[in-house]
Amino acid sequence: MKKIILLVAFIAAFGQFGFALSHDTSPLLEKYYAVKNALTSDNAELAVTAATEFSKVVNATAASVLSDESRAALLKDAGNIAQAKDIKKQREYFKAFSDHFSQLAKTTSLSGDPIYIAYCPMVKANWLSSSPTIKNPYYGKAMLTCGKVVETLK
Repeated sequence: MKKIILLVAFIAAFGQFGFALSHDTSPLLEKYYAVKNALTSDNAELAVTAATEFSKVVNATAASVLSDESRAALLKDAGNIAQAKDIKKQREYFKAFSDHFSQLAKTTSLSGDPIYIAYCPMVKANWLSSSPTIKNPYYGKAMLTCGKVVETLK
């Protein structure tokens, strides 16, 4: 009986491990979130670094995952954010970046976990989040909770 219980426990543990592995997030999504989080925390320098890292991941992503059109748009958007030193300008570029990335997220499986698309009515722009909790990258600490989730990608 102990062997059966141990076997069931082992299978359950392995099953949970396997389930966790299937819910990994693509490097593209991780780097997008890094840019968003830098803007949310009002950190222009970190946004430059995160956008630069995002560009490296885009360049390393297979053509089967990212079309030439998407690649070009995302590289342009991330490049604009990386070149801008002013956080207000970075946030302006983040609008197009989020629009292009949203299009990719809607057509490509980027995560086993839900992706939340949130909307800021003040700037009339969306962003993607790993959480339904609103943390607005367009205003950062000034209006951190402004916005609402408008769509959930599963």
